Amino acid sequence: MTVNQLLEERAAEFREKTFIFFKDQEITYKQLKEGADAVASRLMELGVRKGDNVCLLIPNRPEFMYSFFGVLRAGAVAVPINTLLKADEVTYIINNCEAETIIVTEDFVDLVRSIRVHCSRLRHVISTAEGEDVIPFQELLNMTVREHLPSITEDDDASIIYTSGTTGRPKGVILTHGNYISDTELMTGSVEMTTDDRFLCILPLFHVNAQVVTTLGPLYAGASMVLMEGFSPKKFLPALERYGATAFSGVPTVYAILNSLPDAEQYDLSKLRFCVCGAAPMPVEVFKEFERKYKAFILEGYGLSEATCASSVNPLGGKRKIGSIGLPYKEQPMKIFDDHDNEVPPGTVGEIVIRGPNVMKGYYNNPEATQETLRNGWLHTGDLGYVDEDGYFFIVGRKKEMIIRGGENIYPKEIEEVVYRHPAILEAAVVGLPDKVWGEEVTAFIVLRDEETLNEEELIDYCKEHLADYKCPRKVFFVDDLPKTATGKIQKTKVVQQYVAEHNG
Repeated sequence: MTVNQLLEERAAEFREKTFIFFKDQEITYKQLKEGADAVASRLMELGVRKGDNVCLLIPNRPEFMYSFFGVLRAGAVAVPINTLLKADEVTYIINNCEAETIIVTEDFVDLVRSIRVHCSRLRHVISTAEGEDVIPFQELLNMTVREHLPSITEDDDASIIYTSGTTGRPKGVILTHGNYISDTELMTGSVEMTTDDRFLCILPLFHVNAQVVTTLGPLYAGASMVLMEGFSPKKFLPALERYGATAFSGVPTVYAILNSLPDAEQYDLSKLRFCVCGAAPMPVEVFKEFERKYKAFILEGYGLSEATCASSVNPLGGKRKIGSIGLPYKEQPMKIFDDHDNEVPPGTVGEIVIRGPNVMKGYYNNPEATQETLRNGWLHTGDLGYVDEDGYFFIVGRKKEMIIRGGENIYPKEIEEVVYRHPAILEAAVVGLPDKVWGEEVTAFIVLRDEETLNEEELIDYCKEHLADYKCPRKVFFVDDLPKTATGKIQKTKVVQQYVAEHNG
């Protein structure tokens, strides 16, 4: 099956059922397909052909949905761009993927206008804004639908998802229609999604988590999605109550913020069936506090863009191990390898590797990185973890985040788990900073809860009560906030960069 076939079948089956709730709008399955087909027809009239890359610079709005599915219906490849990126970063992606067409909302049209001269291949700018230099987006929706749209197979490219670029320039992850469908099918089965579910979408639609878990998942199940413009602590709980949402997907930062809200009890969240957590390891203390406060069931899982979205999850009806990323999907084998690509015994830390129908085709125009990541039939994730005797996987950190102090391997997540248990702490990032004696020194960057106080000595003493001395932070910095990706994932590379810039300035 392809994404195009999925949309066709569900639109025929659930024609007048609301698929998207967005503010006061309700968009049915039929309307979504008709809008997508109209977009596809206009793109084809503009010269977009099967396999062409079309960029999308669109926030969480229905225009993204019409555009994403419309590009795929035209047989083209959607290239969603992170809406937090700056001009140089957007320019790089447009040029790297060789796009001739971009669809952009009025929020970002001036940015695109400013860089257009640097994007030599870019011919068409479609926008919700007005101007002689853009094609009106409404013109796409008003287009007469072509009778015949291109034939697509599971092996055809569906999207190019650019990674966050924590190790250099972003790399474009090529995902096929088959990647999306296989991962969506496994995900919906694992959470037992039904036609009665309403999945609240707070994560950005340019991210695979939102595309699979809160868009294609409900589409596959014949359910509905509630689209929010982003995560807002003030609007989140009212939206859960108003729309009767049964589930949502978030990252650890979202759960930490929700734990700090004082008025959660006044909202009726009785329809909330479960919550999904991914993108980064969830501190156990945050996990427990959320379930206590909200009486909601958290399903922690694991995935990455290179594997489409989800590859493991704690079972909904089976044994759940808090702090683990659960069990791999049966169709997606996971193992732990050492540095020589040999499998290691249970309990031994190594690199998590994955294979299966969810694994990307490769990185766009980057054969060297593709060869390095896809070796011997396995996707090498760069994440360090171990598997226990029951087959449950645990993450201890990123390969490049591991701290080596005096020859000892130290995993930041272990320290962060302890730090998060301190009642005064809202967020934490533990990193290794260069040290002339030890090579690297354990350093903690801390965001305190409102009206809480804590000093460096108190936190270090707290850590020494729970950790071996060599693992404890030697330096502690208290900050107002921590840099994050658009999905709310703490960017430790930027934490270090900011520290270096401030202390070398």
